[in-house]
Amino acid sequence: MSIQLHNIAKHFGRTQALEPIDLDIQDGELVGLLGPSGSGKTTLLRIIAGLESADTAPTAGRILFGERDVTHVHVRDRRIGFVFQHYALFRHMSVFDNVAFGLTVMPRRERPSKGEIRARVLRLLEMVQLAHLADRLPAQLSGGQQQRVSLARALAVEPDVLLLDEPFGALDAKVRQELRRWLRRLHEELGFTSVFVTHDQEEALELSDRVVVMSNGRIEQIDTPEALYRAPKNRFVFEFLGEVNHLEGRVQDGMLRCGDAQLNVNLPDGDEELLLRPHEVRLAPSFESGVHLPVTVTAISLVGAEVRVELEADWLAAPWLATVRHADFERLKIHRGQRLYAHPRQWHRFKDETARPRQAPAS
Repeated sequence: MSIQLHNIAKHFGRTQALEPIDLDIQDGELVGLLGPSGSGKTTLLRIIAGLESADTAPTAGRILFGERDVTHVHVRDRRIGFVFQHYALFRHMSVFDNVAFGLTVMPRRERPSKGEIRARVLRLLEMVQLAHLADRLPAQLSGGQQQRVSLARALAVEPDVLLLDEPFGALDAKVRQELRRWLRRLHEELGFTSVFVTHDQEEALELSDRVVVMSNGRIEQIDTPEALYRAPKNRFVFEFLGEVNHLEGRVQDGMLRCGDAQLNVNLPDGDEELLLRPHEVRLAPSFESGVHLPVTVTAISLVGAEVRVELEADWLAAPWLATVRHADFERLKIHRGQRLYAHPRQWHRFKDETARPRQAPAS
């Protein structure tokens, strides 16, 4: 089921929570709404669900599920499944009864038979790998298990659209990662259309077919995770999608200078700020022609596939972060207090809100 939003805006009193928004979500697509707190992503999700109403003046917006206009349709009649951050399970009901609840309260003419309800619930519990816990109460389950029950309950009514509001926000990091992978596989198996809200960049990039990056009630960029990361349309998107190193200085005769730091940039004269991702910083024991960025190692983290190295220098307003391969870490014998030189592999600048990635000079 496709979703189309046309000119959707929202005010709370005098505060504009959403500027007029247009958004097309394709049938079977998994879309993440990503942004900081106050960006409008949850408000947009609740408007899609029918839990909030969009503004009706000065021009009315429209919400379409496929060909059906649901702009003024009550939430109970929109055929949506909703998964909340804090599960919202009925504590006095078993896992089975929680999943069956939406089916049992359907109008009599639409309600499946008891046998059909039982078969559907058991099938869903098998799908979410919880059939053996059907008789347990929610309090007897882990957080990850409770969230899977919540998802099974949302899917039980066979919704046209599945909406998730920070679905893994209350879980620890390892459980979140496992559930993300599980939800992605489930989505590919069932092919439902889904929209989820998150402020976790890694979660959005890992799960989504496309990501909608939001800020201050407006959409900054809509794109695939790869395109979003490699070609951000503005500085906000670039900085929000990962850790960033800042290099500020003044360019004169093609050389950016800041204190003892120098970098050949081939840019017009004037004040300049360059941005670099941690993986775009190479560390070396010496400087090279056109690149003199002396740094001191202040912290090291060996967790993960790469080593995270924190760097400080007199010419830096804030510490830099570099990620290096374990082989390079061992070759350079990196340790706290060590004097090294940073070599940008690539840097980015944003003028007039346009991203311009530039390769560093060959060395």
